[in-house]
Amino acid sequence: MEARLNVFANTTAMKFMKYINSSGKVVSDSTLPAATQELVKIRASQINGCGFCLDMHTKDAAHAGETSLRLNLVAAWREAKVFTEAERAALELAEAGTRIADAGGVGDEVWANAAKHYDEEQLAALVALIALINAYNRLNVLVQQPAGDYQPGQWA
Repeated sequence: MEARLNVFANTTAMKFMKYINSSGKVVSDSTLPAATQELVKIRASQINGCGFCLDMHTKDAAHAGETSLRLNLVAAWREAKVFTEAERAALELAEAGTRIADAGGVGDEVWANAAKHYDEEQLAALVALIALINAYNRLNVLVQQPAGDYQPGQWA
């Protein structure tokens, strides 16, 4: 499978990626736990069917020490006992933020649950992360970016 558009060789796409990558650095440098960040990226990417992002973020999470059990259960986080209450709140917000059109927005209860576990700076990082991973997912799905070749830390 080849991508419809080579975003790594296209001037406009590379300029765009430069800016969204910079915004990603703001989130990764925040106090939002790194493990939570990866779980959120994985869950949104599962919902959006983004193989490229799933390849990257599952490998990066495993490389950082995340267990295969937790990685395998992200899609079924509601039934899994392996996530903290804070992680579950972040995953719930990620789902609501990814499925905005389906649910008619993000409910107050979902937001209040996340706010119980994260301070305002972390909530800002979480919101930015959800918006960012959805942008990455949409770009990769639109161009049918192939998955499977990513190496952990490749673009660190």
